[in-house]
Amino acid sequence: MSVKIFDTPDVQDFLRLASGLDQPGGNPRVKQIMHRIISDLFKTIEDLEITNDEYWAAVAYLNRLGTASEAGLLSPGLGFDRFLDMRMDAMDKELGLDNGTPRTIEGPLYVSGAPVAQGFVRLDDGSDTAGETLIMHGVVAGADGKPIAGAQVEVWHANTKGFYSHFDPTGEQQPFNMRRTIITDENGRYKFQSIVPKGYGCPPDGPTQGLLNELGRHGNRPAHIHFFVTAPGHRKLTTQINIDGDPLVYDDFAYATRDGLVPPLTEHTDPARIAAENLDGPFAEIVFDISLTPLVDGKDNQIVNRPRLAA
Repeated sequence: MSVKIFDTPDVQDFLRLASGLDQPGGNPRVKQIMHRIISDLFKTIEDLEITNDEYWAAVAYLNRLGTASEAGLLSPGLGFDRFLDMRMDAMDKELGLDNGTPRTIEGPLYVSGAPVAQGFVRLDDGSDTAGETLIMHGVVAGADGKPIAGAQVEVWHANTKGFYSHFDPTGEQQPFNMRRTIITDENGRYKFQSIVPKGYGCPPDGPTQGLLNELGRHGNRPAHIHFFVTAPGHRKLTTQINIDGDPLVYDDFAYATRDGLVPPLTEHTDPARIAAENLDGPFAEIVFDISLTPLVDGKDNQIVNRPRLAA
């Protein structure tokens, strides 16, 4: 039996009551948002004839999601992070801004306070012996194409087990392993030595993967490297590159892959080239130049304030 009560005066009055619209106190913006969310959920319950059992299963799922601290993992998996980027791209288009380096999602595993280095730094501490040596470098430039000296390049990535320092369940990594902040040199160049990372998957028994299973989807990411890039007079860039050749480059459960963010990975075995980098053996190289965009009316309109781990 299909019952339709959503549009009745009693339900509409109740929605205003539940979201506090009839109360003088509180936050008007929160009231507006909650009224829309509760209304949409009420309508979903009615239109799809959600049963009481299904509703309480969803409540139990949310409790499990919070206990596992996986809300930040589920968000990109359901496309919310990518949708927010799509909206920012559309806003830039209206403003006539052309992003030389595409933005893409931040992910949930950034940690502030990484050690700062000038020009060049080694990210890894050498403990992950399964990793192939990586040399990555590039130039940070402004919208005018000129290199920016003193730009700040924050970089972080996983090890060969797909784990990040500060989030590694094995406890094997030291604080800030494979995390650094690099200040570009007088020619706008940054460079680091590390290891080629591996991708990771959602915890197989966790609530995120559980929901993805119901959707018939995998929960795996290709190997990738994250960046925050900032410079005076320019907007902060949040982006990441995928490792070329990874089988999941264009099948990322978090929808972070974008054109321009899969730079070639070149293998080097030439002894002279190896010696030039002061290395003991073959290595992989990635060149990734970064183009920033100017402030909008003197402001950075793409800084995102969100809870982040500080160590």
